[in-house]
Amino acid sequence: MSDIKFVGLHAHSVAGSPFDGFGFPQDHMDFAFENGSEALALTDHGNMNGLSYQVLHAKKMAKQGKNFKPIYGVEAYFIPSASEWKERYEEHKADKKKARKLDKAQSGTTIENEGETKSKGRSELNRSRHLVLLAMNQEGLNNIFKLVSESYTGDYFYRKPRIDYELLSKYSGGVIGLSACLGGVYAGNYWEHREEGPEAVLEAMRQTTRRMLDIFGDRWYGELQWNNIPEQHELNQFIIKVCGEMGVKLVSTTDSHYPSPNAWNDRELYKRLGWLGKGKPEWLDMTLPTNVEEIGYELYPKNGQQMWESYNYYSKQCGVEYDDKLVLDSIEESHRIAFERVGKFYPDDTVRLPDFVVPSGYNDNEWLERLSSEGLFSILSKRRPEGTCCPRPNIEEMNKYEDRLNLELKVIADRGFSKYFLTMKAITDRTNDIQLSGPGRGSAAGSLVAYALGITQVDPIKYGLLFSRFLRADATDYPDIDYDVSDPMVLKEHLIAEWGSNTVVPISNFNTLQLRSLIKDISKLYEVPFLEVNNVTNKMLREATPRAKADHGIKAGVYTPTFHEVIKYSDSLQNFFHNYPKIKEHVLGIVGQVRSVSRHAGGVVIGEELDRHMPLIASKGVRQTPWSEGQNVRHLEPLGFIKFDILGLSTLRMIEGCIERVLRRHQGIESPTFADIINYYNTTLHPDVLDLDQQEVYENIFHKGKFAGIFQFTETGAQQLAVKAKPRSIIDLSAITSIYRPGPLSAGVDKDYILAKESPNSIPYLNKTVRNITEETYGFLIFQEQIALLAHKLGKNLTLDEGNLLRKVLTKKGTGKGAEVKLRLHAKFIDGCVEKKIPKKRAEKLWQTFEYFSGYGFNKSHAVSYSMISYQCAWLYHNFPAEWMASFLDREPETRKEKAFNIAKSHGFEIEPLNVNTSGMNWDIIGNKLVAPLTMVKGLGEKAIDQILKNRPFNSIEEFLFNENVVYSKLNKKALDVLIRGGAMADLIDERFTGDKHFWSAVCVDRPRKLKNLNENIEVYRPEGSFSEEEIISFITDLTGMFPFGLVVTHDIKEDIEKYCVPPISEYDPDLMLCWVIPREIQVKKTKRGKAYYQVEVIDSNSKMTRIRCWGIDPDRDHLHVNRPYLMRPTYSEDWGFSTRGPIGKTWKLLG
Repeated sequence: MSDIKFVGLHAHSVAGSPFDGFGFPQDHMDFAFENGSEALALTDHGNMNGLSYQVLHAKKMAKQGKNFKPIYGVEAYFIPSASEWKERYEEHKADKKKARKLDKAQSGTTIENEGETKSKGRSELNRSRHLVLLAMNQEGLNNIFKLVSESYTGDYFYRKPRIDYELLSKYSGGVIGLSACLGGVYAGNYWEHREEGPEAVLEAMRQTTRRMLDIFGDRWYGELQWNNIPEQHELNQFIIKVCGEMGVKLVSTTDSHYPSPNAWNDRELYKRLGWLGKGKPEWLDMTLPTNVEEIGYELYPKNGQQMWESYNYYSKQCGVEYDDKLVLDSIEESHRIAFERVGKFYPDDTVRLPDFVVPSGYNDNEWLERLSSEGLFSILSKRRPEGTCCPRPNIEEMNKYEDRLNLELKVIADRGFSKYFLTMKAITDRTNDIQLSGPGRGSAAGSLVAYALGITQVDPIKYGLLFSRFLRADATDYPDIDYDVSDPMVLKEHLIAEWGSNTVVPISNFNTLQLRSLIKDISKLYEVPFLEVNNVTNKMLREATPRAKADHGIKAGVYTPTFHEVIKYSDSLQNFFHNYPKIKEHVLGIVGQVRSVSRHAGGVVIGEELDRHMPLIASKGVRQTPWSEGQNVRHLEPLGFIKFDILGLSTLRMIEGCIERVLRRHQGIESPTFADIINYYNTTLHPDVLDLDQQEVYENIFHKGKFAGIFQFTETGAQQLAVKAKPRSIIDLSAITSIYRPGPLSAGVDKDYILAKESPNSIPYLNKTVRNITEETYGFLIFQEQIALLAHKLGKNLTLDEGNLLRKVLTKKGTGKGAEVKLRLHAKFIDGCVEKKIPKKRAEKLWQTFEYFSGYGFNKSHAVSYSMISYQCAWLYHNFPAEWMASFLDREPETRKEKAFNIAKSHGFEIEPLNVNTSGMNWDIIGNKLVAPLTMVKGLGEKAIDQILKNRPFNSIEEFLFNENVVYSKLNKKALDVLIRGGAMADLIDERFTGDKHFWSAVCVDRPRKLKNLNENIEVYRPEGSFSEEEIISFITDLTGMFPFGLVVTHDIKEDIEKYCVPPISEYDPDLMLCWVIPREIQVKKTKRGKAYYQVEVIDSNSKMTRIRCWGIDPDRDHLHVNRPYLMRPTYSEDWGFSTRGPIGKTWKLLG
């Protein structure tokens, strides 16, 4: 190892410098340690997104006995004054010529633009320079957090997050500053004044130094770097001179950008991939260099000897002489900074939760206990004991609930999570002011405290839900309450507005380069034919999945193989890599690198002054965390930040819409407020007041299969299972939805469950305990909680917490920690069974049953909570069918709109077409008919609709065109066009018009401004007549998103299709090999050999578009008609999808 002491104080990783830095922080740290370094700083561009990786890996290294020091920092973007910049910016905006030089503001992922920062730049306003900041201690780290957080706000952010002298002055305590690279603050002086001569450069650098010394004092350093760029050596000379004059110490850095010497090649490719979709910048040659010498520098974490060699090599190569002693001292100064000035510490990981949820005079435990007790008493007080009429609590019941509440409160207090529950309660209270929330989600429904606080709506004792499934006393993980609401974005905006953007912060997601897209992108650079690449990427996952499952002993269920497994098990991919070894080399090196930063679907962090405790970033103007928390990455919790999941459930919006219609039509409330909606929900639909055993609801909806937007029963398979299983309770619904998953279905649990349910008296139970726990699911272990309860009840001194731990370790194999726990629990279970007179063989068999069902078992708390929503939907549909159907049609997305439309018609509803006099903003009800809304018309804005609603009815086209109250700039010609072609103005076509095309031409194409012009147009365009059927089909499809099957599939054709049980292609049966379709688009294509084939896009009654290839056709002889129904006999393959072969007449038959 080197005798020259050196620490890299300037380094970039992929976590915070995407498409510039390469490799995650842990990769850099591991190599630095192996290369003889004792520490490494991480200084990503403008953010500290890699700090979480850095901290967690440093702790891991410490556990392994590796003495390695993490140094926390950032390479900030710097401008002298944000306020002066703003003044100049406004001046440039006002000057059209200067404004053209301004770059458009950007947001999201910031990619370092070397051509801009390491040059003079084309505009002074687009310029920003680099500044390396290092934290000496916790104070310094908090100050850098604040600097980064502020740099993403207001005028500080323009294309990049920036800081200035004023901000530095506020937050410089405990911070070391370095002048950075060829894009740094000294380099800025150099680039901007070099044409004026050396003295101008030196004077500018002196001014910068004075400002930095005023802020940092002796914590300011001039930074030297060593490469073969001539300008770098000119800059070095200037820095040495100025710093020598002004007593500023020098430090050499390597400015590392990749984790090891050989990674330069992958980094160069990765850098180019970053610019592929953004347009190639002038400074970047997209041709890959063949060796590192072409690049001119090596940017890996070097040791002292390697730094010294770089200095000697590059200074000689560029013909520049230096003072060796001065350079050696600058190299070793890095080590003195790292070990004499920077302390060794981990960031403060105190749990950050808001104090404002606890009123003065209470601590968090006391306040949680009070609110929970009051909430529980309120709930129980409303229950009437059987056989009585007084609303007083049942004492015995009260004691049972109080004991459970006290047990939970103790676990919560001992684990330190009282404030978490109080924060969740505060979120719930705000939600109840503006939108509906769900009864519960996930294991949190097993908490009586959550129920008492109103966070969940499911009584866990009534349904046998376990608190230990949610929070174990012996565990170390954080609680995780998933909270369903009707509109999470609105709620989060509401919380941010009330509590502040530094208190409520959405969580970031870091998207990575995936195998499939990476193969395609790299293949483009290597000019591999698209079809060859596409063939491999389409096959590889399909080939690898079954082999990977077999390797893991997984017989059922969904499994996604890792990219290593795809490479190992896909023959197609292996062959491809054999033919293109360079592509394989790059894929293995680059896969998993950061591609972009987005936001978590619902996760937020809530705590006070978060901008001082983490370096907040922003995307599209919204603050978000620099670190992520999810299934694959858990970086917030270890640093003291608890995630709150606020998730959207569109069914809740459907329920809100239905209640609103019920209030209007049945309770005479013309314009219901949300207060009216929540009042109706709480008094009628809340699980505590709704009769959940109303058999008419189960029979009418679930037994008869009347599924229209019924939550969890939108798929055909789930609907069929419900009809066969005939649920009669919430537990039955919970069991059905738990079974309807790939694992249980592939194991045939659905069929066995139905048979057992039909003959409950023939079910053999091992003993009374087993019967008590599994009778509700007819002897099957459907829920994970059943395994935990059986283990607890039958095992020897096996606690309920251990029972819940068991469900986690049952699938563990080998000799790891999980396997050890499994063996210990197995022994306790078998011993307990034997003590309870259960033969050991039968006990072992029951244990094997546990193992078998552990892969299929579902969370009962979640299943019961979601079944409540299913029942609420069914109850509304049963009691208010028109209101529910209108709400269902309102909320279905465009991709399923046509299917929803067909469901409504199949359930006996008449659909009134679009009409400017009756259609509104939403689906409405007139008598027993559903009225389509004007919002269905694509291209018709809300302002135009508002004009129609305010000024209707229109009794003639004259009243529509020449209404003095209508603002025609809003209800303009474009709106008129789509209204007519979409059929919404058909009622205004009178006997003066020869057809709808005549009407359209006279009224819209040649828009009349006066009545006289209209009369003239009527005569001029009289020959136009009507639109053709093809035109009408096209208009309706394009403008409303719904294909008019009624115009294409006549009643007779429909009867024939149903008579012979021919399915649409979206329900294709490979045994029948017959289906029906409607071609929507036909393209003539050619194979590699020049043979013609058709590529046909077809639609069916499920509104699903499907592609069919027709091979071996003759375009001059074989004809297909668009918008006409056909019977066809396709074949299907995983590679090509649907296809036919030979003349069209052999495989296609026109109907009608």
